[in-house]
Amino acid sequence: MVTITLQAADKAKEFLAKEGKDGWGLRLSLYGGGCSPSYGLDIAENPQEDDAVVEQNGLKVFIDKEASAAVSGMEIDYVDDGSVQGFVLKGGEQPSCGPSCSCG
Repeated sequence: MVTITLQAADKAKEFLAKEGKDGWGLRLSLYGGGCSPSYGLDIAENPQEDDAVVEQNGLKVFIDKEASAAVSGMEIDYVDDGSVQGFVLKGGEQPSCGPSCSCG
């Protein structure tokens, strides 16, 4: 399913604690589709009815039903390299060219 790095989990827990939302988690959603979907990462107290739940390094991530297949194999990481700071999704299956794409 999804892997959560220790750095991402620590940063998310730090943020949630500052917001007074200890014990909450992140909700990963898929927007759009086709060749280039967009992913959303929000905070949530509880999963929605059809969400998959992943817990690693003390952080819960609720994965939207529509996003489950698209994010399989992805890693949630936190990057802070001076020029970029924030959560990033790495890896996973890239969408294949199909009827909703205009590839090549």
